[in-house]
Amino acid sequence: MAMNGMNRRGQDMPEEQMLLGETSKANIINSTANGKIGEKTTFLTPEPVRLTPAWEETNLTNDELNFKGVTMEQAQLETNPPKDRWKIVYLILILHGMGTLMPWNMFINAKSYFVDYKLSANYTGLEEEENWYAKDFLSYLGIAAQGPNLLFNWANIFIQIGGKLTTRIVWSIVVEMLCFIVTVVLAMTESSAWPDVFFYSTMLIVVILNMANGIYQNTVYGMAAKLPPAYTGAIILGANVSGMFSSLISIGSLAVAPNPRTAAIYYFITALFILSLCFDTYFALPLNRFYKYHELMSQKAIQKKVKETANGPLKVPYWRVFKECSGQCFNIFFTFFVTLAVFPAIDSAIKKYDPDFIINDKYYVEVMCFLTFNVGTAIGSMLPGFGSWPGPRWLWIPVVLRFAFIPLFLLCNYRPPGVERTLQVLIPWDWAYFGLGSLLGLSSGYYSSVAMMYCPGTVSSPQYTSTASMFGAACIITGICAGIATSFVFPWIVSNVTLPL
Repeated sequence: MAMNGMNRRGQDMPEEQMLLGETSKANIINSTANGKIGEKTTFLTPEPVRLTPAWEETNLTNDELNFKGVTMEQAQLETNPPKDRWKIVYLILILHGMGTLMPWNMFINAKSYFVDYKLSANYTGLEEEENWYAKDFLSYLGIAAQGPNLLFNWANIFIQIGGKLTTRIVWSIVVEMLCFIVTVVLAMTESSAWPDVFFYSTMLIVVILNMANGIYQNTVYGMAAKLPPAYTGAIILGANVSGMFSSLISIGSLAVAPNPRTAAIYYFITALFILSLCFDTYFALPLNRFYKYHELMSQKAIQKKVKETANGPLKVPYWRVFKECSGQCFNIFFTFFVTLAVFPAIDSAIKKYDPDFIINDKYYVEVMCFLTFNVGTAIGSMLPGFGSWPGPRWLWIPVVLRFAFIPLFLLCNYRPPGVERTLQVLIPWDWAYFGLGSLLGLSSGYYSSVAMMYCPGTVSSPQYTSTASMFGAACIITGICAGIATSFVFPWIVSNVTLPL
């Protein structure tokens, strides 16, 4: 019966398998005869040949598996996406975020150097009535700094400015460094005999500096756009830290330097050092595997988009997009309008009321105005990470209520240079001024961040969110310029208005 079963199974087997079976039996018999049965059996065991096992576990397309247009390094990056070890790329972008606002913060924080030293009546010998250079210096500085940005930001919505990334970022940083070198030379030069030349030279430096900085700022955000969203947040964090850093450097320079001239030299050389670090770290980014991976993914996405729009780019309905995001654009504009109407023009001209106040005259403006505002702004811009309130529909209410900051600061001990105040001082307390300054910075950082977050989500078509973001960015600069222009009126108000009390 057993033999019959075996014969029946043998008849059911294909002829090739029977032949292979007989061949295997013959091999085993021969191996046993030679005493090498284990070696022969292992050698003849059929196994697939695997040259690069990692390739067999990926989901790459056929073109990439055939190495069409892909280098071995790119293939390795795609198969093993790297991580940002030690958060090096994140820290570099924080540094570049500091660099984007370094020119603006360094110049407005140097008010004491410009107004109380280089353009002061004691240094130039000019009477206060003739010395209009010092009277509205920060307002003129703001227009010179933000005027070019206003034009570039609105033009960039409708005209996309191209050019190689490296060319734009390298030359913009170089121009900024040259401007700071000239500023240091002017600080070292005796300019008491030609205050007008010093004033106009400073304004020209500020214009050139901020034109270069506008290109640099757009380029840095372009770098971050290739990375995960958190890296754009790193630039914003760096920009907020920049103001606080500038304030601390200004205080430190005054503390260690024997005179305002030496303090200004130390101060502006620090800006040169930060910009040189930005220059060096930019060239370090392409060497980082994490950055190279996201650069590769960005290039592939661009190529895919080019193929999809081969029939021609879609026309952007600018007016429709603006109408949809106009509510948040107003919130952005009005937040910065109120902030720049008060800071730094009014805020930095408020004098100490109590002679026994804890902060002495030397550091009063640096601490109570610049450091207080910049710390408040930095904290306020971080708060939306924990939640935002109110929603997009009702955000305009607290934004409009912030207008109360303007009369409140005017009722403090605001003493613009060369102006005899007639408006009564109804808020004389230094601690009350400190509280107002903290609230101004905190609310400015918070509501500007929340409005910018809401703005892209107000458009009905997702492909136009970037256009809405550009409208929001342009409204930032528009609000800044409108606030700075309004600040020219406040010295006249406090010298011509009296409350009927």
